[in-house]
Amino acid sequence: QVQLVESGGGVVQAGGSLRLSCAASGRTFTSYAMGWFRQAPGKEREFVAAISWRGDSASNADSVKGRFTISRDNAKDTAALQMNSLKPEDTAVYYCAARYYSGSFYSGAKSQYEYVYWGQGTQVTVSS
Repeated sequence: QVQLVESGGGVVQAGGSLRLSCAASGRTFTSYAMGWFRQAPGKEREFVAAISWRGDSASNADSVKGRFTISRDNAKDTAALQMNSLKPEDTAVYYCAARYYSGSFYSGAKSQYEYVYWGQGTQVTVSS
């Protein structure tokens, strides 16, 4: 069992930055790849970014490429999502999630159904 707790959400103006953190506890953090997803009101949950257990592979959604960066610190059992150049359309509840994988990191990285553990979410609101 892994418990995930997100923090760092808030209200920011368009063009601003926020850094989300995800603190993990429970089973060995390095056993899991980590992902960030988001869900806006009335919309499906969507993939944002993912990172391998070593931190040497990452994948981003096209909508956030060049603006968001995912990272992890295995010594501290944390993952982070640095969000720059925020847009009103980035407004959503952001969730971190953990998954096992074998073989290719990229296989299943973008699918929410591949993730086993989820945090409670943190609200990000970008005003125009």
